Amino acid sequence: MAAEDRLTAELLAFAHRLADASGAAIMPHYRTGIAARDKSDGGRFDPVTAADRAAEQAIRSLIATVYPSHGVIGEEFGSENTDAEFVWVLDPIDGTKSFITGIPLWGTLIGLLRGGEPLLGLSDHPFLKERFWGDGHSATGSSPSRTWQLASRKPVRLSDAAVFVGSSVTDNPALFGRLRSLTPRVRMVRFGSDCYDTCMLAEGHIDAVLQTGLDIYDIAATVPIVSGAGGIVTGLDGGPAIRSNTILTSGDPDLHAELLPLLAADP
Repeated sequence: MAAEDRLTAELLAFAHRLADASGAAIMPHYRTGIAARDKSDGGRFDPVTAADRAAEQAIRSLIATVYPSHGVIGEEFGSENTDAEFVWVLDPIDGTKSFITGIPLWGTLIGLLRGGEPLLGLSDHPFLKERFWGDGHSATGSSPSRTWQLASRKPVRLSDAAVFVGSSVTDNPALFGRLRSLTPRVRMVRFGSDCYDTCMLAEGHIDAVLQTGLDIYDIAATVPIVSGAGGIVTGLDGGPAIRSNTILTSGDPDLHAELLPLLAADP
């Protein structure tokens, strides 16, 4: 095995350790009626719980012990050493609203940037006991009973597409209007879009996911998973997803090219 491949395998194994630690910190809080604080400063409700904070602390502690030279960007505790070659990007609970209402589609997102670009991504779902990961070249899912390769669905005609949408799209009148124009042209549009939806896209069940109001910790982990499964993630301008707060994820790159102009500008 080449040195670069050994390094990638080592870092991926460590990402699994981080996911194990975060799951152990989160699960004692799930479906317990845990209190949530609103950190939105008067905007759309943006909850954070003790479980979010405990998970990120557990992950940061392991990184500091094993890879002290690495940087970290986390949703709850901010950024440190972001000029490092390797920077971990953490969303301890992606889908905290689902978490506090008992819906099991939340997960922990763990991404790794190298030189500012996505290298590895992992999406962990400890209640469902499922985990998804990728390195941009391949992507894998696992459960207690099996491990399988992820492959997005393709080819997909626009009229056959299943499109999932983050609820915050309704806060953007122009984008929501374009979505309404798109709706009769596709098979279905569903609202929701916690990170599990993106994993189902990588597995070939959903064809596109539209999200807005995002930060890098919502995106970095999903890019290597989706691209490893044969899909694509970009901003609505077609640029890098991690430099945008509104992204389109598609399982079929040709469908993606068809959807972008329909969503990026008024028809």
